Amino acid sequence: MTPLLSVQNLQKSFGGVKAVKDVSFDLEPGKLLALIGPNGAGKSTTFNCLNGQLAPDGGKVLFESKDITGLSPQKIWRLGIGRTFQITATFLSMSVIENVQMTLLSWNRGLLDIVRRARRQHEARAMELLEMVGLADQADSACSILAYGDLKRLELAMALANDPKLLFMDEPTAGMGVKERERLMDLAHNIAREKQIGILFTEHDMTAVFGHADEIIVLHRGELIAKGGPEEIRGNKAVRDVYLGTEGEAA
Repeated sequence: MTPLLSVQNLQKSFGGVKAVKDVSFDLEPGKLLALIGPNGAGKSTTFNCLNGQLAPDGGKVLFESKDITGLSPQKIWRLGIGRTFQITATFLSMSVIENVQMTLLSWNRGLLDIVRRARRQHEARAMELLEMVGLADQADSACSILAYGDLKRLELAMALANDPKLLFMDEPTAGMGVKERERLMDLAHNIAREKQIGILFTEHDMTAVFGHADEIIVLHRGELIAKGGPEEIRGNKAVRDVYLGTEGEAA
């Protein structure tokens, strides 16, 4: 199968510090790939090079065999790549459904359409997305009163508004309780399988990683030191030494 995402020899330095050193990996449709490692491993830099927030110094990022290396976040989003953030990015002054509608308006280039009221546009699609993440019954609720776990699910609905084939999730369970984490990761897993979306996520919660990732890649000091299935990674001595052991417990 042709990879959905192919990262080839990715490199990024800041001054004399090599934050990412020749990192390579692939992601297939419908799979969840976890990117883990101790603090300072290069996870955020790698993530930001992939989604366009940083331009890599070397290497290639291919999406459906198309070179997207160095493209802006907006252009990458337009290609059908979504993203969620460690800190939720929602409009607290709007209702739940209005948050999704705003994203749909942007995707359909309708933000400057002042002929029709925005509240009436893309309602059906917005409700479909809210139904998908289990928030349809809170569509008219103020976003500001949502529980944190519900905000994370709302952000996921917004990230799905461009019908992505690939989704980047930056620490999706950060700040959530145990049950909320499990619920969100189950939801992401089911959506990936049903829609054949490839999901790359960074995460510090190892229960979420080993319980849901199809494959795991591990970074340490900018280098990829291991990749494989959950059991293979769990049994990898190098990974235990730098992350899953005492260093990992502190991360």
